[in-house]
Amino acid sequence: MIVLHHCRSARSFRPLWALEELGLPYELNLMPFPPRAKVEGYLELNPLGTVPALQDGATVMTESSAMLPYLAAKAGPTPLAVSADEPAFGAYLNFLFMGEATLTFPQTLVLRYRVLEPEERRLPQAAEDYERWFLARLKGAAQMLGETYACAERFTLADISVGYALRLADTIGLADRFPDKIAAYYARLQARDAYQRALVREAEGPQLPFLRD
Repeated sequence: MIVLHHCRSARSFRPLWALEELGLPYELNLMPFPPRAKVEGYLELNPLGTVPALQDGATVMTESSAMLPYLAAKAGPTPLAVSADEPAFGAYLNFLFMGEATLTFPQTLVLRYRVLEPEERRLPQAAEDYERWFLARLKGAAQMLGETYACAERFTLADISVGYALRLADTIGLADRFPDKIAAYYARLQARDAYQRALVREAEGPQLPFLRD
């Protein structure tokens, strides 16, 4: 049985959403944040202390973007994955990793230097710079998106990866600065049944204190 260790609104929403899309059986362990300090034994499971952690038998994974193709492979052939013989394979991989490396990472620095650090250690200029960095890359991503979804003319795991980055931006108050194409794309993702089911599943867990619903 797959076990997903999850903090509400955290990166672990990516594999949670994917599990719902794929229809795989799983157990959800909802944890307070940060689990490395508040959950006994979590560092033994995940020495990085980060969220998420996914267990599948002897397999333990810690990278949310890597969990997506892993889960798709476990589910068997699925249209959520793009195969190497499809023209959109390169775009699929690009968006799959863009969601974390390009669109989520700068937001974590905004959170750190605007919210998480003690008042005396906050760096407003750094937070503003990384906010602008994120928004500039988001405009570039908008030009690369397909008409309805990221690529392949269908919903794929790449949309889950990018979609979480948009959800994070929404929770930290940046959604009103989305380009029109991104705003419409984000609305389509939020309307998916599996996205809504994932929200319901995580709702019993404590919200991250620095994020809003």
